[in-house]
Amino acid sequence: MKTYLLLANRAIDQFNRLIGWGLAALLLVMTVLILWQVFARFVIGKPLYFSDEIARFAMLWLTFVGAGYAYRKGTLISVDIVLEYAGRKLACLLRVAIILSSALFAVVMVKYGLELLERVSHQTAPSTRISMMWPYLAVPVGGIVIIVNSVALLIDEALGTPPSPTQEVS
Repeated sequence: MKTYLLLANRAIDQFNRLIGWGLAALLLVMTVLILWQVFARFVIGKPLYFSDEIARFAMLWLTFVGAGYAYRKGTLISVDIVLEYAGRKLACLLRVAIILSSALFAVVMVKYGLELLERVSHQTAPSTRISMMWPYLAVPVGGIVIIVNSVALLIDEALGTPPSPTQEVS
């Protein structure tokens, strides 16, 4: 059983590696578009008509999918003073309750995100004329990433190997 759990966690880590590369690519696209927009507006005097919109859409994806990615890495803001002063067993129970609560929230994100997609799929963005379904797809996709990473965190708790905290930058 432990072998299968470790295998599942490795698969989820590979999934997160792909997510991380996708997020890096989105950040690069957003940075280049914003820099080009500033250059085009103030140096050339002729701003691009689509760059702001695409940068906003990239930021939506970075926010929702990046939240799921950061959740697995343990880099989201948290108040963990209770976990520090709780005993080992109580802290473990609290972490499991937090993970399950987060997964439940993610299920709600997916459910209502899909309903939102149905409502906006016929609308188009003003500049790029793409369906508004694409930017809003970030909500259910982000929820799915959170659910997948919640499974990984539960596996970590079951195996007694919580992910190592990230090193703080001095």
